[in-house]
Amino acid sequence: MLRTSALRGGLAATALLAVSVGCTVQPGADGAPPDAKPGGGSPLGVSIAPLPDPPVTRPESTPATTSPTPAADRTSAAPPPAQPRTPTPPPTRPSPSVPKPATLMAVGAQSDQVRELQARLRQIGHFDRSPTGYYGTVTATAVSSFQGKRGLPLTGTTDTVTWQRLLGMTKQPTRDELRPPTEKPVAKPDPRCMKGRVMCISKKSSTLAWMVDGKVKSAMDVRFGSEYTPTREGLFSVGWKSRDHVSTLYDSPMPYAMFFSGGQAVHYSSDFAARGYEGASHGCVNVRDEKKVAALFEQVKAGDKVVIYW
Repeated sequence: MLRTSALRGGLAATALLAVSVGCTVQPGADGAPPDAKPGGGSPLGVSIAPLPDPPVTRPESTPATTSPTPAADRTSAAPPPAQPRTPTPPPTRPSPSVPKPATLMAVGAQSDQVRELQARLRQIGHFDRSPTGYYGTVTATAVSSFQGKRGLPLTGTTDTVTWQRLLGMTKQPTRDELRPPTEKPVAKPDPRCMKGRVMCISKKSSTLAWMVDGKVKSAMDVRFGSEYTPTREGLFSVGWKSRDHVSTLYDSPMPYAMFFSGGQAVHYSSDFAARGYEGASHGCVNVRDEKKVAALFEQVKAGDKVVIYW
């Protein structure tokens, strides 16, 4: 009895041990384990399964350790900071170029408009001669002077801008302004010319004004003698007249001669008419407009005064 109890206690302990180690007892048909050998095995008659090997834990692959990147390297390796995007301005269309003003008159032109240009420039002191209708260097210089005073480009040519500015500053020229009797303005009369009937002759302006009681009746261009044969200055009077006179000294024609001092006279000169101021007289007062001097010859009388002055 005691032996049977001890056997049971041993079996219980064995079973407890098997359970504790995770094994189970599989009884056979006769109550013994299937792999029990007769006469051998456990002294208790119980087959104990061997404890399984503990699971092999393979070491996880350890990633390769790298040395920490220095701060400088980390800075250089870092991507550059994003730059703020500057908005692209919309495309601008090029401003249209301002066209140059059209040229109306330039050097070499000859017309009534050029004559009007000269007359208008003369009104405001930029042209000191009588209008000729020809656009030469003198006219170009006068236009440049006008342009400079008004802040315009100094071209010397008359374009639309220059012309409009000039029109706004001047008045429509009169007939006498467009076609004055003399190339240069008639000089201010000498005081000796203000009374009576006088041929008032200015060497400064190269003009002769026929005056009666201080009023100019007619005027004309004249030229004088050279430095070797100068025209005398002073107050004279007409001694005598000769319509178709020929010089006995120079054997040259002197039509409409009005003598005032010895052999010096006021008369028409075909050389003056042809050559202008490039030539000179032998001391006489030459007139180049034959019609004017012919009309003057009819009006002047012996005894009328002749005043020659600067």
